[in-house]
Amino acid sequence: MAKQKLSIKAKAAKARRDLKAAKTPARRAKKAENQRKRRAAKKAGKNVKGKDFDHKDRKFKSVKANRGNDGKGTKREGKKKYRTTKSKKK
Repeated sequence: MAKQKLSIKAKAAKARRDLKAAKTPARRAKKAENQRKRRAAKKAGKNVKGKDFDHKDRKFKSVKANRGNDGKGTKREGKKKYRTTKSKKK
């Protein structure tokens, strides 16, 4: 994937937006869960190199397979389909 060609001003604005998005409570919860799952999988002897945890399917997938809603596109994919351990129904 080619790097975006942005002006300095646009690059700074994008960096601010990206950081703001990465710090949302939902995103932080997903990241923390991903780290826990990854550490546990490594401890269990699984090879997770080059893989990401898919919060919808609840398993490790290649980075490529974990993008774009399994080929259906991101517009059809809603936030409600993602679950973290804290958002499980009790």
